[in-house]
Amino acid sequence: MLIDTYGRVATDLRVSLTDRCNLRCTYCMPEEGLQWLAKPDLLTDDEIVRLIDVAVTSLGIEEVRFTGGEPLLRPGLVGIVERVAALEPRPQMSLTTNGIGLRRTAAALKAAGLDRVNVSLDTLRPDVFKTLTRRDRHRDVLDGLYAAREAGLTPVKVNSVLMPGLNDDEAPDLLAWALEHDYELRFIEQMPLDAQHGWKRDGMITAGDILASLRTRFELTPEGQEKRGSAPAERWLVDGGPHRVGVIASVTRPFCSACDRTRLTADGQVRTCLFATEETDLRAALRSGADDEEIARIWKLAMWGKKAGAGLDDPSFVQPDRPMSAIGG
Repeated sequence: MLIDTYGRVATDLRVSLTDRCNLRCTYCMPEEGLQWLAKPDLLTDDEIVRLIDVAVTSLGIEEVRFTGGEPLLRPGLVGIVERVAALEPRPQMSLTTNGIGLRRTAAALKAAGLDRVNVSLDTLRPDVFKTLTRRDRHRDVLDGLYAAREAGLTPVKVNSVLMPGLNDDEAPDLLAWALEHDYELRFIEQMPLDAQHGWKRDGMITAGDILASLRTRFELTPEGQEKRGSAPAERWLVDGGPHRVGVIASVTRPFCSACDRTRLTADGQVRTCLFATEETDLRAALRSGADDEEIARIWKLAMWGKKAGAGLDDPSFVQPDRPMSAIGG
């Protein structure tokens, strides 16, 4: 069991499969100039599966989320999913993606055992999409979402970040569109994930702003803490249900006290938090011949030292220097 000194138990593992991405979202990375991980530094497919095996069979992990960078760029992704699906006990598996490659991979991922997907889409306007991502791929994301739904990777969740002066007026339109297509929409407050450290607390679109905008068109009924559990999103029934909308208020309403996550980076480091300033190296242990028991011991020790919480709204918060594309969302 992965327990920390505050009594939190990690049952949700986020696995970054690559630091590379085929978009250049303004709130995530610069247009060019990033130093990518060298191939020998990345975990191999076998190493990823072995670490997930240890996490599931020895450490109590129940859910595995594949992330990136963009995980669909990982050549061995379908095979990794298939091998993890064969573990006993079998974890729930999901994937966070920009959706560009889903049209060609959704059916294969479902057949391999993937349960569902989260797709990032911040706007319904192709021109705004191009401005936000620095790529003209809006149609590809829409096609990927459709393919995921048709393949049965449901519920298909759509993650949206609102940016001042770009798409901050789109919340009601995004929700109406999600309801029409049976996607579950979740808004995420912009977090300091950009490699160029351009994030500013002042001026960001808050959860309160988002909810006020949605309520100009929809009736929202809080689902309540009991149903939320350790999930990061607060959810509301839309117009009495059954459809829901979520808001992840990482900055203004941190949920650290209920966090149940542990993270594995693309190069084999354990991170106890997305914004942790320290990592624990499992890759070195793997490649030096450590057995599963020793790997589990190192992982447990790392999680035991997990800090109480982030507090991104706290003036003492220090943004990590490590590019977030290798850590995963």
